[in-house]
Amino acid sequence: MNNQLSTNPLNRYEDAAALLSQIGILPLAPLIPEHPSLVSLTSKDQWHTDLPSDPWGWRVRFPSSGAAAYGKFIKSKAVLIDRDWFPLVVAAAGGRGTVEQRYRDGLISKTARDIYEIVSQEEGIDTRKLRQASGMKAKEDKSAFDQAVTELQGTMDIVISGIQQKVNEAGEVNGWSATAYQSTERWMSLHRLQFEAQSKSRAAEELVSRLEEVCTAKALAFLRKILSI
Repeated sequence: MNNQLSTNPLNRYEDAAALLSQIGILPLAPLIPEHPSLVSLTSKDQWHTDLPSDPWGWRVRFPSSGAAAYGKFIKSKAVLIDRDWFPLVVAAAGGRGTVEQRYRDGLISKTARDIYEIVSQEEGIDTRKLRQASGMKAKEDKSAFDQAVTELQGTMDIVISGIQQKVNEAGEVNGWSATAYQSTERWMSLHRLQFEAQSKSRAAEELVSRLEEVCTAKALAFLRKILSI
């Protein structure tokens, strides 16, 4: 890790945001060798308290405010990517062409294609409604559904945009909250971000250059391999 970057314990959302703006990519749990994660820089006592110091709440605040994209972008694990890095990461490591084109080329599953179409038509849809709309509400469909949603995050076609509270007919909160999704295109548009116009290879070169400034050799090697950059 670059010695100039702080890896002090994170007690506030603002501290996490400042670190993320420097390092660009921050997994929730340890994932990248010799690289910080939200778990490694916070204490267990901070989590799931619903207090301002709760990192579980920060993970929703980041994408909701547009400060960072959030999703299972790397090895099917939850990762935050700073807003100023995200367009470059998408250009370097995301899926190329439209989802429909990649489906026709056999690069993504039909289930993923269908789920993407639903998300893009009902931006911000939560997991419960998405399973229902996709016809995959049955228990035996859950694995295929989860795999397709994770697949679309891995190709950076969709992001986790926040959570939706379950409410009853009276409008009262009733039950567990559910993850909400948006297409990457919509999330970026809402937060005034533009897709990179440069080629995939040029974007990869620029991303590697940025990562070299903030990663150890081991972390960089891991990211280059996983992101194919």
